Amino acid sequence: MRFRNCIVASIAMLALACSAPPEPAAPDHGAGMVLKVSEALDAIVPADYTIEKLAGEMGFTEGPVWIKGDSPHLLFSDIPANAIYRWAEGDTAASVFYDQMYKGEPREASLGSNGLILDAEGRLLACEHGNRRISRMEDGEWVSIVDNYEGKRLNSPNDAAWHANGWLYFTDPPYGLAQQDEDPAKELDFNGIYRLNYDSGELQLLNQDQTRPNGIGFSPDGKTAYVANSDGSKKVWMAYDVNDQGMFENGRVFYDVTSVAAPGSPDGLKLDVNGNIYGTGPGGVWIFTPAGEHLGTIQPEEIPANVAWGDDGSTLYMTARTGLYRIKLLAKGPMPADMAD
Repeated sequence: MRFRNCIVASIAMLALACSAPPEPAAPDHGAGMVLKVSEALDAIVPADYTIEKLAGEMGFTEGPVWIKGDSPHLLFSDIPANAIYRWAEGDTAASVFYDQMYKGEPREASLGSNGLILDAEGRLLACEHGNRRISRMEDGEWVSIVDNYEGKRLNSPNDAAWHANGWLYFTDPPYGLAQQDEDPAKELDFNGIYRLNYDSGELQLLNQDQTRPNGIGFSPDGKTAYVANSDGSKKVWMAYDVNDQGMFENGRVFYDVTSVAAPGSPDGLKLDVNGNIYGTGPGGVWIFTPAGEHLGTIQPEEIPANVAWGDDGSTLYMTARTGLYRIKLLAKGPMPADMAD
């Protein structure tokens, strides 16, 4: 009898298991995932988010900028390819917008453009590695805006941001030089953060203490500057107070990821209209509050190097190694036209 009861019980359990509803499938978030660290991230990333891969098979993508107008599109650099690419909604792949940014003597270095940005008149500016300058596109060609500091050639301008005071702030690490700090062509004995008076051409050095200054951006009120340091031995985001004269003061570490084992270093960054920071770094795009709280990390299939707001301002485009990705968010960022107002 006991044996029969065991058999009956086993059959009942098996029947119950077979009739139980299947476990719900894990949601498909597309080409990557979002790591949530704080519940506050729910106000930025929707629960049904999707990370889309828009283009691929490139060298190392960087410096995206959204172009509004009758035919809205994204421009971004491919540094090893020495080209700027264009992508628009409906495209199945990115197309070449401008080929051969650097036309000089071949060198063993990444010679293409890096950060791209628009001026108040909607003209495209490029931080150029090979030509070691910031240039502006005029009638289809590139005209140098700044290429030296006190008569010495810049290293390789990397990324740039406008401040409400009308000055262009940019970083100048040595990544466009084959041997970087040890390259014989390097004329400056530091890697600087500068600001350029766009009207007069006056160039001022703000800081020379960061070993690898990279991405740069400003709080909505313009009183704080954030600058990534992409040195593998000191992977940090720095914060600086911006005084009434537009100079940097009180430099301090905003967030330190030196001990994070994931691949990647602090690189390009943007801020949303609420002052949250979106900084590419180890493993993805780190999202911080202005108080320095890490809310979460957007992790596309490849490690991103830079980001840009696009579409209606709530889409974050990510240039990530060989590909281009995007995610629709609940937050919004300032668009290039807004910065020009």
